Amino acid sequence: MDFDFTWVLLGFPIAFTLGWLASRLDLRQLRIENRQAPKAYFRGLNFLLNEQQDQAIDAFIEAVQNDPDTSELHFALGNLFRRRGEYERAVRVHEHLMSRGDLTQTERDRAQHALALDFLKAGLLDRAEVALRKLEGTTYEEEARLARLSIYERSRDWAHATEIAGKLDSASHGSFSGRQAHYLCEQAQAACASGDTAQALDTLQQAVKLAPASPRPLIDLAKLQSQLGRHQDAFETLLKLEKTAPQALPLAAGLLGNLAQQGGQQQKAVDLLQASYANMPSIDVVEAIIKIDTQPGEPRDRYVQHLEREASLVAAAKWLAGEKFGDDHQRALVQRALDKATKPLMRYRCAACGFEATQHFWHCPGCQAWDSYPARRIEEL
Repeated sequence: MDFDFTWVLLGFPIAFTLGWLASRLDLRQLRIENRQAPKAYFRGLNFLLNEQQDQAIDAFIEAVQNDPDTSELHFALGNLFRRRGEYERAVRVHEHLMSRGDLTQTERDRAQHALALDFLKAGLLDRAEVALRKLEGTTYEEEARLARLSIYERSRDWAHATEIAGKLDSASHGSFSGRQAHYLCEQAQAACASGDTAQALDTLQQAVKLAPASPRPLIDLAKLQSQLGRHQDAFETLLKLEKTAPQALPLAAGLLGNLAQQGGQQQKAVDLLQASYANMPSIDVVEAIIKIDTQPGEPRDRYVQHLEREASLVAAAKWLAGEKFGDDHQRALVQRALDKATKPLMRYRCAACGFEATQHFWHCPGCQAWDSYPARRIEEL
């Protein structure tokens, strides 16, 4: 049977027409999608600026679906999930980014940093530490080290905290010698608890050399020396506070008084405490002076002298406790009321978060700040 070329001739125009129509439809669909993606993105941005996070998330999800290859949309969506507390969804977004093979090294480092923040905010400290370690040598190295330092402090891993603080200090990211001294003091406490006093002494001496202007190493070292019966060494250690950290002397006033009595150096201690009191009045210093004062006269007159300088309810209550009155029952009632009123005034208060405690902390239990507690009590601030 002969082949009819008529159908071929008719088929070429038809095929060309159908191909042209298909291309036009594809181009039209592409233009629609490209218009929809920016609209969804800008709509999400508008919601975000208006602090409408739920609507912003929905808009960014739509934008990601329309343009799944855009990494910036993934970063925006992941960060929104983290801010909303939806850490699992944030992790999934950033892990999806990490699995892509078309990311540049800069974007991959950024995704790794975002993933570490997700774990950190979720409280998954072990996974956050692993993620942060992978940022060594990147542009996020300093931020990663600071985050790791926070993790080690929260987990009380003082050895690793000391290592990271040393790296930050050597990289000229500010001075971390004070922090390192605190970490060494914490390690010394652990050594004392385990009975290794020799290691504790060595660690505290390292802390003193590392941060000579920090008061804690000297105070902790003096306490340990006193516990070991080395009273003269402990007394000499506390005397260094006068030059290196005189503002912290009220914290060691009681210990200084006890050591002075044991070593027969009351007058030397009184002179030092009086010089400290002249610069910074403190009820702790007053009580230490009263305890070891060798001068003739009524020691309780020190409370009256303090009242002349400071309107102190604590000093008034302590002075009244030693006075003799006709009706002991009434005096006891007044004294009990004063003791109750002065109890909150004898606390220490964190200057960073306001957390109050009956004892002085070097590391605030509330906000985790270091050296945020003044050496003076609430009434004296």
